[in-house]
Amino acid sequence: MTPKIRNESRIFWGCFVALATCAFGFIVRTQIIGNWQAQFNLSETEVGQILAVGFWPFAFSIIGFGLVIDKIGYGRAAAVGFLFHISSITILLLATTARMLYWGTFIFALSNGTVEAYMNTALASIYPREKTKWISMVAAGWPCGMIAGGLLAIALAGLDWRWKVSLTLVPAIAYGMVFIGARFPVSERVSSGVSYREMLQELGASGAFVAVYLVALQVCDGILHLESGRFLWPLLPAAAVAAAFGWYARSWGKLYYFILLLLMIPLSTTELGIDSWITDLMAPAMKTFGLNPGWLLVYAAVIMTVPRFAAGPLLRFFGPYGLLIAGTLSAALGIGAFSLASGTAIFAAATLYGFGKSVFWGTMLGLVAERFPRGGALVLNCIGGVALLSLSVGMVFLGTIQDKRIERDLVLRDAAAHTQLHQIYLTERKSSAFGSYAALNQDRLRSAPLADRQVIEQAQLGAKKEALRTAVWIPGFALLAFIILLLHSKWRARGELRAPAAAAG
Repeated sequence: MTPKIRNESRIFWGCFVALATCAFGFIVRTQIIGNWQAQFNLSETEVGQILAVGFWPFAFSIIGFGLVIDKIGYGRAAAVGFLFHISSITILLLATTARMLYWGTFIFALSNGTVEAYMNTALASIYPREKTKWISMVAAGWPCGMIAGGLLAIALAGLDWRWKVSLTLVPAIAYGMVFIGARFPVSERVSSGVSYREMLQELGASGAFVAVYLVALQVCDGILHLESGRFLWPLLPAAAVAAAFGWYARSWGKLYYFILLLLMIPLSTTELGIDSWITDLMAPAMKTFGLNPGWLLVYAAVIMTVPRFAAGPLLRFFGPYGLLIAGTLSAALGIGAFSLASGTAIFAAATLYGFGKSVFWGTMLGLVAERFPRGGALVLNCIGGVALLSLSVGMVFLGTIQDKRIERDLVLRDAAAHTQLHQIYLTERKSSAFGSYAALNQDRLRSAPLADRQVIEQAQLGAKKEALRTAVWIPGFALLAFIILLLHSKWRARGELRAPAAAAG
């Protein structure tokens, strides 16, 4: 084996374990948040803030590094990500206040974004002829990290949460050791002589508008906590930055890239935004088997791993569009099955859903890397950042559906049973971009009589099922879009074949 091949293998497996570290920390955090709430006396709002800060800094660091990573190099970015991981784990282990938990989680999210920023572009530069295959294969690190973290969290359920956090050091130190001595490549964009401005032109004003709008939306929602106009206020900074970006780059951006950027919104909502409701919905059924609900996540992660490792054969058989069509169809069927399934049928639904969402991330990033090599790290990292930032849109939409369904069910039940549950427990009207709703009073619900809690829990269960039935249309929309893109690509290919034939004639 030549030194070059050994170096390529080292970088691939280092990226693989680094991504597994990101997933390991994510799944451990979901398993210990209840321990944090009890030990640090966290309110539900504080719990939500800690969970949320595990996502949006991830997206900020991806997009930020996309602008500079070609200048600082992949090796330095990998070192920054490693130091962030070790620092965040140390802060969490030493945490004595809720603020330390917050900042430890914040830094971990930054490190996750850094890994995503250098990982895909480095592999695209190493394997320029098989970008989609290798980007899809390294994406298997995420479900592998979830499997390892989920199994350990279940096995160590009775131990102090710090033991679970400390285990994150194992994969973190492992990938740091793998990267020692690795020679990271120069980016494909730089080695091809494409200028920085030419890279910006691939994104253009249209791509910049989408990215900045979602960043501003997160600021309005997650930092400023705006209740009204949360979807309107970000339009102003997005339009201003997009205009300046487009003027400097002298480009509106590539239409095809803009379409792919928008399609990442339903794909990311399908892959990452629906998991929490599926877990809650399936928890009662899992308990009838005497199983921890976490086993369902582990099972789905196993299902995700196989297609990602088999990306090469799947891509040769389906092609990228065909694979995305198969994935969105399978995910839609799986989500629909979850809303109806009971007993062992939930594992059939998890199989469909797990396979479907497994092909989204790697195939889309590979498609972007293949079609827009001049865009370098920026176009790859921007599409990953948009995927994460857009989660808030999908989550607000699905959350509003649930709140409205709970309100409707309680009002109808009160009318039939001559009770007043909706007046007692739905005590505050709120609004979102998708309409107004009455919010459950969690304080009153916690002290409610058992009979009332059972009625409301049944309404919540029905609301989750309705949200899942509605969510079928999210991958369904993407399915339709990919069918159109496939037909368009075949039409263009036929036109290109006819043109030389006509010229020869």
